[in-house]
Amino acid sequence: MGRHSLPDERGTATPGPRPQSRGRIVALATALVLVVAGGAAAAVRGGLLSFGGSCGDDAVRLDVVADPAVSPALREAADEAREQEITSDGHCVDVRVTARDSYEVAAELRSGKGDPEYDVWVPDSDAWVQRVGLGAKRSKVSPAGNIASSPVGIGMVPSAAESLGWPKRTYSWPELTTAGTKSDKLRLGTADPARSASGLLALAAMGASAKKQGGKEGDTQAAALAKALASRTSDSDDRLLDTLARDGSGAEQGDRRRNQALVLSEQAAYAHNASAGEEDSLALFYPKDGSPRLDYPYTLVEDGRMSTDTSRAALRFMTMFSDDDGRRILAEHGFRTDPDQPSDGLVTAAGGRTPQPYADEATDPPSDKELQETLGMWTITVQSARLSTVVDASESMRQFVPGRDQSRMEVTKASLLRALAGFTDEDEIGLWEFATRLDGARDYRELEPTRRLGDRKSGTTHRAALSEAFSELQPVPGGATGLYDTTLAAYKEARSTYARGKFNALVILTDGANQDPGSISRSSLIAQLEEIADREHPVPIIAIAVGPEADKDEVQQIAEATGGSGHQVDDPAQIHAVILKAIMEAGSNQS
Repeated sequence: MGRHSLPDERGTATPGPRPQSRGRIVALATALVLVVAGGAAAAVRGGLLSFGGSCGDDAVRLDVVADPAVSPALREAADEAREQEITSDGHCVDVRVTARDSYEVAAELRSGKGDPEYDVWVPDSDAWVQRVGLGAKRSKVSPAGNIASSPVGIGMVPSAAESLGWPKRTYSWPELTTAGTKSDKLRLGTADPARSASGLLALAAMGASAKKQGGKEGDTQAAALAKALASRTSDSDDRLLDTLARDGSGAEQGDRRRNQALVLSEQAAYAHNASAGEEDSLALFYPKDGSPRLDYPYTLVEDGRMSTDTSRAALRFMTMFSDDDGRRILAEHGFRTDPDQPSDGLVTAAGGRTPQPYADEATDPPSDKELQETLGMWTITVQSARLSTVVDASESMRQFVPGRDQSRMEVTKASLLRALAGFTDEDEIGLWEFATRLDGARDYRELEPTRRLGDRKSGTTHRAALSEAFSELQPVPGGATGLYDTTLAAYKEARSTYARGKFNALVILTDGANQDPGSISRSSLIAQLEEIADREHPVPIIAIAVGPEADKDEVQQIAEATGGSGHQVDDPAQIHAVILKAIMEAGSNQS
């Protein structure tokens, strides 16, 4: 796609409306398909939805919760709906918009606790809708389309941008991040990826690009970038902007607490520049390896419980953003209404300028798996991790994995080595193996103690020693699965060596149910785990059942007794992703 020319001077020109995209931006036809259950489709076909005219006395109340960035635009649209007496099926549409952080609403809906007191949720990214889907007791959410978009880049104060050759020079995500984290010459800040979609999508883009460029070292490089960013992380996007240095102030330029560059959306840069003076405005870099986009999904909440009138009102309000007036409102607040043809005026006002690739196609949105891996990496990177890893070494681990010329143990070892590459030298990891009668009467044996990967002993780092121990794991001839005694002993050890300020967890990998007739019972194990577990010093068990014979229900019951989670993988190659997903879930439960 070609790039549009921009004027050399920065401006704050108000962008005009653009034609509606047929892709991401919501269209009426898309909406109709998604609200058939409420009867709205039949209503539209029958001409019952009125798009103008006099309101009746009985207005239909529609409660909308929206991300703080987009809520002002939604409020303006709601006011316009009242002023123009826009109706749905003859009823006035009375829309009430409340601003709430997307991560808070996602956590609430994911928990499924209570009945949401809103009908529509507009987060800044579909990533939050995916997050809701992880909850076992989640509230039902139904995305109906996307009302706007905004690419994520890196905004810089003018002097910092010019020092990097803006706008003529372009950078990839790893290059920009490295420039901002290598020294204090360019201080780069981000909002917490666990609470900010801009921070999360940027971190996912950094990781994907680092892995693509770095090959086998990509995971380590991605973790190192995340670790560097973590030292300048703010709780939210709003607080992130408060950390920005004033480019015209020599005092603040020398203040190491102040950031000269920020990971933020184009819309956030637009809003900042609208109120900032020329010296304090931002120049915006759009990474050449692709800018992920916030996509503002219009999401129905528990639509199956909505009345027909409410469903139709929700549909009617959404269609306002496919009309000229709705697109104008969004554009005036700094949002793109056609991602394929961005407004030059909007981009200029946000700090963009050719030849920055602001009009290039966005990167493909990260998958659920990629987001879970990114958040898992962030959790263990920011907090540093203390993980005790317990691996099943029973005879059954010799069995070959279907479709692979490798045993369960061989694939498990490879997956553990891959996971190890994503940890930093500050993380603490240990290794036990278990099988019946492995060490005298005991079913378990410590192979490497849980300590810092960067620690050295006899000239060898603990990372190197642990890698060797993983590589040397072998199934024990005739060994059975001594799961219960091992789990209790390992959990007691992990609890007694709890490291404050770190993410503590016990990771157990097993391909079968307990096979030791002389061990404690499952009920006794669960009761003792519940008694030992301490919410103030959490050590969740992450239990992974490997292979079709493994009992997922068993490992899930054991793990949940400690606030952890149980998982099943048919292929041990999935272990790495599952560990990161479980860490992310456990980390969010503790926050």
